[in-house]
Amino acid sequence: MMIGDGIDDEEKWLAEGIAGIQHNAFFLHRALDSNNLREALKYSAQVLSELRTSRLSPHKYYELYMRAFDELRRLEMFFKDEDRHGCSVVDLYELVQHAGNVLPRLYLLCTVGSVYIKSKEAPAKDVLKDLVEMCRSVQHPIRGLFLRSYLAQISRDKLPDIGSEYEGEGDTVLDAVDFVLQNFTEMNKLWVRMQHQGPIRAKEKLEKERNELRDLVGKNLHVLSQVEGVDLEMYKETVLPRVLEQVVNCKDELAQYYLMDCIIQVFPDEYHLQTLETLLGAFPQLQPAVDIRMVLSQLMDRLSNYAASSPEVLPEFLQVEAFAKLSNAIGKVIEAQVEMPIVGAVSLYVSLLTFALRVHPDRLDYVDQVLGACVKKLSSNAKLEDNKATKQVVALLTAPLEKFNDIDTALTLSNYPRVMDHLDAGTNKIMAMVIIQSIMKYNTCVSTAEKVLIFCCIYHSDDANLIGLFPFYTWMQVNVLFELIKGLIMDMDGTVTDELDEEDFKEEQNSVARLIHMLYNGDPEEMLKIINTVKKHILTGGPKRLLFTVPPLVFSALKLVRRLQGQDGDVAGEEVPTTPRKIFQLLNETIEALSCVPAPELALRLYLQCAEAANDCDLESVAYEYFTQAFLLYEEEVADSKAQVTSIHLIIGTLQRMNVFGVENRDTLTHKATGYSAKLLKKPDQCRAVYACSHLFWVDDQDGIKDGERVLLCLKRSLRIANAAQQMANVTRGGGGPVILFVEILNKYLYYFEKGNPQITSAAIEGLIELIKTEMQSDTTTPDPASDAFFACTLRYIEFQKQKGGVMGEKFGSIKV
Repeated sequence: MMIGDGIDDEEKWLAEGIAGIQHNAFFLHRALDSNNLREALKYSAQVLSELRTSRLSPHKYYELYMRAFDELRRLEMFFKDEDRHGCSVVDLYELVQHAGNVLPRLYLLCTVGSVYIKSKEAPAKDVLKDLVEMCRSVQHPIRGLFLRSYLAQISRDKLPDIGSEYEGEGDTVLDAVDFVLQNFTEMNKLWVRMQHQGPIRAKEKLEKERNELRDLVGKNLHVLSQVEGVDLEMYKETVLPRVLEQVVNCKDELAQYYLMDCIIQVFPDEYHLQTLETLLGAFPQLQPAVDIRMVLSQLMDRLSNYAASSPEVLPEFLQVEAFAKLSNAIGKVIEAQVEMPIVGAVSLYVSLLTFALRVHPDRLDYVDQVLGACVKKLSSNAKLEDNKATKQVVALLTAPLEKFNDIDTALTLSNYPRVMDHLDAGTNKIMAMVIIQSIMKYNTCVSTAEKVLIFCCIYHSDDANLIGLFPFYTWMQVNVLFELIKGLIMDMDGTVTDELDEEDFKEEQNSVARLIHMLYNGDPEEMLKIINTVKKHILTGGPKRLLFTVPPLVFSALKLVRRLQGQDGDVAGEEVPTTPRKIFQLLNETIEALSCVPAPELALRLYLQCAEAANDCDLESVAYEYFTQAFLLYEEEVADSKAQVTSIHLIIGTLQRMNVFGVENRDTLTHKATGYSAKLLKKPDQCRAVYACSHLFWVDDQDGIKDGERVLLCLKRSLRIANAAQQMANVTRGGGGPVILFVEILNKYLYYFEKGNPQITSAAIEGLIELIKTEMQSDTTTPDPASDAFFACTLRYIEFQKQKGGVMGEKFGSIKV
């Protein structure tokens, strides 16, 4: 085969060929118009002679061929009208065989043959057999392929098929099949031979040119699939064996890959299912370089879609043992192709798993079998380093989750964690997030200690995203799981949590927290086991993770506490039932773990939450212990002034709601709170904390404490602190500070006055109002619009209460503003 030296030369040769066709076509058209048969044959042969060139690439040759094809269509119309040329079709069939060159002769013969078949003066099978045999005369790859493509084109609607007007007596369908198969075989031989038609250095170009011509060969299989007479029996006994024989014997990787793909794409799914063993038997015989995984994957995808589209065919899959045959074929292919990349093998297992999930969703043993086979293949790789292979493994592990919408099902697959073991830490996180998202999406509640243990182990991997990935159900499986992921459960040597992206880390840990919140069991004993299981593993997750994982665990335990209110745990016997006291012991240990972070503010908040729960359970000693821990943290750990302000207000607010304490314990805690309030760094903070402490002595409910004198003491003390703050402002800034503190204290006076505290008198309120007015009018006071507005609103409130009338109106009426 001659190959052009450049694009310009090839364009020039194409232009010359087109010019030759146009020149002779002019005379051909004139001969046709004058019904001159002899001249028409002469010039048509000259038109077709332009196709004898060897200098054009397939792409350019195709352009030339289409020009000639248009003229052949016109010529065929002329041949059909015997009145125009006065020659019978039989004589015409003989006449065109006298053309000088073989290529024009065969094109003309095929054209007349089409007319000959339509005339029905001879059986279609005889004419087709004659044509396909005579086309052997052209052995040049490109010229031969286009010639036989023309033969296939003009004969596709003239095959002696069942129901066709060309159907003759006897087994004519077989004749049609033989014709198409013979043409296919010869075209494939020509196509394969193209690779040897040029210099070795042009191999890449030749392969590209061959790829451009593949559809010419594949069209034969498409025609074959459209033959009505090709039923399952004929396909099984004749068509498939002969096609596979040609595919295997050609020993060309490009041809084998393309033709196997054609077989899968053009023939019905039902045929593939019933001839699965024969089709799969050809795969190990293909060339090692053939990408078998793609072909096999496409086959399994087609069969999967077939099963999904029509549930009635599922018994056929069981009857032919499709899964077993596919699994066996994949094993043989992977074993035979030692050099197959790991991504190829895993992608085959992904397709097989998809097939199993679609066709046999009730057979978890098939799913586990596929995962086990994948583990065997991955065993040679401690960790996957191929990104594409890793993505395929993720797809493999994700498929069961998407199919069953239930993590419980995945947990029963014994090989699931063994596949996970071959993923690196980063991919483990990705898979864990997939599982968590699956649980959240389908609202799956993990409800047994065994399953929770699995999840807990996983989510404290290098990041929390490994939650739930390892699917185990029994304690023995869980123990195996711990061995598999021990490097992910805790921060070990070589694991540097600080190197993680902060945003990603937070997202992962928040996912873990959401998962913990979903853990629930109606049996308190079982729920306590779940909490203990979670606790065991989050405490090994490293200090950075505890900030995210301890709070949800604490609140999960507190929910259980409130379910058990009324049980004090003082039950004799070896089996101690689940009681609030028992849970509070666990909570104390859990919160103490935050000391290693350190996170004193968070721990203080959690202690106060526990104290409230103990109050609801009427456990005074437990509640007192939690307050003690909170005060210790405040004294020893909370150093930031802003954090101190927030913490003391939390303590005051929580203590105010407590009703479980006796007089002695309450006095002790109240004294501590007021003492710490007066020791805050800034005077305004001291003032606000002290007047907040007044609520500790006046609880506005039926049985609440109401100590008016101590309320008044707190308010007077806050007033002194406010005065001190004002004086300090005069000294430091040369002028007084805003009077906002006085207005705030005034509002506290009004609150207690309204609530009926006898120690808060109208005279005291009037004196405070006068003080505020004086301060606001002072030249040294810094103007503050917010303070002015606040004070004006307070005065309006007093007037509003006066105008209401009744008891409250009479009471506020004594205040002279």
